[in-house]
Amino acid sequence: MEKYDVIVVGAGISGLLSALSLSKHGNRVLVLEKNEFVGGNCNSYMVDGFQVDTGAHAITHLQAGPLRRLMDNYFDYVPIFEDYGHYFVRTEDSFMKVPSNVKEFVTFDVLPRKDRIVVTQAITKALTLCTFGIDLSKQSVYDSMPGKLSKETYDFMDAISHFLSGKDMRQTSAQRILAGSSFVRDSVPQEQLESIMNNEEMAVEPVPRTILPPNLHASLQTRINRVSNPFTSLGRLATNQVSYSQGYPRKGLKALLNALLSSLPKTVEIKTGCQVKKILTDKGKITGVEADEVYNASKVIYTGFVTDLPSMVESLPNSYIQELKGVVHTKSLTVWLGLDKVMKDFSYTGSEIWFKENPYWAMPISNYDASLAPKGKQLVGFTFIIDEENNEDVQTKKAYETIYNAIPGIEDHIEMKHEQITVPEKAAVTIDGYFADVRTPISGLYTAGTDTDKRSMGITRAAYSVVELLKKMNEDNCLHR
Repeated sequence: MEKYDVIVVGAGISGLLSALSLSKHGNRVLVLEKNEFVGGNCNSYMVDGFQVDTGAHAITHLQAGPLRRLMDNYFDYVPIFEDYGHYFVRTEDSFMKVPSNVKEFVTFDVLPRKDRIVVTQAITKALTLCTFGIDLSKQSVYDSMPGKLSKETYDFMDAISHFLSGKDMRQTSAQRILAGSSFVRDSVPQEQLESIMNNEEMAVEPVPRTILPPNLHASLQTRINRVSNPFTSLGRLATNQVSYSQGYPRKGLKALLNALLSSLPKTVEIKTGCQVKKILTDKGKITGVEADEVYNASKVIYTGFVTDLPSMVESLPNSYIQELKGVVHTKSLTVWLGLDKVMKDFSYTGSEIWFKENPYWAMPISNYDASLAPKGKQLVGFTFIIDEENNEDVQTKKAYETIYNAIPGIEDHIEMKHEQITVPEKAAVTIDGYFADVRTPISGLYTAGTDTDKRSMGITRAAYSVVELLKKMNEDNCLHR
């Protein structure tokens, strides 16, 4: 019976990032994945000559965020990222850049002028409170907005909320909107990773940190100055550029996955088609897992849904089990359309939002790399939030109707259709939603993934959770072999 230093349950992006970083700290790692493929939602595959991703993705905080820090410190090969571009909003008769500062918002003719003025005032007020350290995580977007706005404005804010949190504006916090719009920025100081790699104890500033210029690790005096004069920070509202550190990997998400897999040392073993049935403990400590056979290890990193932990670990405290019931899930539908030509409606890099009834988020990903579609053709993904309680076939039909209504004539150019229904993140960032700590009540059992960290979204959020995992394991003196 072989013994490993660490067993990682799940070979999605969180599990693979965990395995890579832990192995580079001298650990012998076993990764067990129940599916026949690795990567989870960070993957690409071919459909009738088009390379689709598993859901539409934008990778944020690439300049100084968690994925960049992990790549710089642990990857042997780093993919090339294309500049993401901009966010746009589409209506029946207009196509405009989504405003990222006050000047742009004032001229954002998609919404009534009166609404634009009062919403700008609400954003400024919220940012002021945030600068002074007021917690807005329990204040909903709806409650933060002034009353008597037009239906168009409520629909717009609702659509933005759905794609930043997975839920509507009554369940999405104002803090989430500020962070998702990059008015509040998250980053991981390089010093934090260096302290972990060198096995040093270090008092690290908590992240997220409010409104920091790129690559700047702010001193205490700098932060004091900003709080004493918050309107210096509010100046960013006039100049904010949200696309400064967002990108899309050339050759698709598969390129990021391949770079990660190519960086794994021989001390990492991956077994696919191997479902973990139980996580084994003895006297409150991890001893291993039971899958196709029993595998021994004193540390287990669980990267599946934390809500499944109670069925896999017999000795979890009841209070912890009750907390996990507070995790909120959201499903999404992504419709991939392969077009027989490059349409002028999608002559941009970035993404668009349709915010009317049945909102979507769309990306023409072949604009980043023409090889993702056959020569002269185009690939566009449309993502919808779907109701878990309603019929998926009905909602899929409605999604196609929405696309045909938003892009007149697109139906005549479709030669490939492909649908994916996924859980894009393992926990929605709602006002009352719960996120598990990477430490569990069981000694040696840790969690990682998008239900353990609410910062940012998708792959970036998964990377945040892995940085937090390394930090906690370092504090517990069990990171380095």
